[in-house]
This record gives sequence, C-alpha cells and structure tokens, in this order.
Amino acid sequence: MFGLLLVIALGVVAIMRPQTINETINDLPQRLSSKLDKLWDIAQDSLRERKYLRAEKALLTILRVDERNATAYNRLGILYAKQQAFKDAIECFEIAQSLEPSASSLHNVGLIYYETEQYDKAALAFEQALAMEDSLAARHIAYAKVQEKLGNTKKMVASLEYAVQLEPSIQSYRILADAYARNGEEEKANSINERIQKALASKNPPARTVRQVRKVVM
Repeated sequence: MFGLLLVIALGVVAIMRPQTINETINDLPQRLSSKLDKLWDIAQDSLRERKYLRAEKALLTILRVDERNATAYNRLGILYAKQQAFKDAIECFEIAQSLEPSASSLHNVGLIYYETEQYDKAALAFEQALAMEDSLAARHIAYAKVQEKLGNTKKMVASLEYAVQLEPSIQSYRILADAYARNGEEEKANSINERIQKALASKNPPARTVRQVRKVVM
C-alpha cells in the first residue's frame, strides 16, 4: 500500500514540477513565433486601416526581435512612403534590398525617386528591378514614365510596347495609344484606339498582338 502511495505521490510531483531550463528554451521559439504572427496581423490590419503609428510600432517591434527581416523593412518603407517620409522609405527599401535582394524592393525605391523627381536614380532602380524580373507589365510602364521625364521618347515607347505584349489589357493599350499620340504618331494611336473601341463593343479584350507593336528586346 505504501509503495502504491509513493508511486502516486511521485506522479503528482512530476506533473506539478516547473519546466526545466531546457524545456523552457525549447518552448521559446513557439512563443516567439506566436508573438510575431500577432504583430504581423496588427501591422497588416493597421496599414489597411491607415493607422500608421500603430503599424509602425508593430513593425519596429518585429525588427527588434528579428533585425534581418527584409519583409518588415519593406512594409515599413511602404508605410513611410504613404506618409511622404521619402528619405526614411528609401532607407528601409535599401536595407531590405541588402538583406534579401528582390525586384520589388528596387521597384519601390524607383517609385520613391520618381515621386521626388530624382529621375536618373529612378531609372537606374527600375533597370535593376527589370534585370531581376521583367515579366510584369507594371514595371515596364513605370520605367516608361521615367524615360518620358528624362526626354527619352524612344525608350518610353519601347517600354510601353513591351508592357502591352506582357499584358494586353485595355488599360495598357490606352497608355500606349496616348504615348503614340503625344509622340506625333497619330496613325498608330488611332489604330489602337479603334481596336479598343471594338473590344469594348464586343466585351472582349484586345488581341494579344497589335500590328503596329513590334517586339522589343531590352
């Protein structure tokens, strides 16, 4: 009987004893991961709701825990850009790029330089982004806008033509038609506008290729 009680008592002690140091250490990553997930949710929700101070605090807390988190720096850069704190935004995007090179970070830097009228720097950032990933029409359209500001009409048109090949949407065709018109190429502009009107009338997108749009090799 005494032996049975001893076994039961030892069992209760085993259940009630505090965690060992090793067990506590092993539990830390799970707790930390859960905390970071909550912070990410707060940051994302706050950005959507334009609660920028709350979002900033959440992102900075994430970076105190994980100082090499490129995604957090990117989100922080977007937050600062929305508040027109462009210098801070560029710094965040550049840190993100140094930690984890990506076309998105470079594209974001290019957008900030464009917004602050630093067109040479914007062009360089977009070119670097396109060298890493050139399959998105939006990147070529952004590059075209910079080239227009720099007075490089040929590069502007070539980029827009390439964007249309990648994404033959009505919006991209309209941008190209407008560029042709402003460049004095009325025949090309009219031809594209006619195709757009026909597409709208038939409720079908324009054909993937346009006769006047040549394939551009960047």
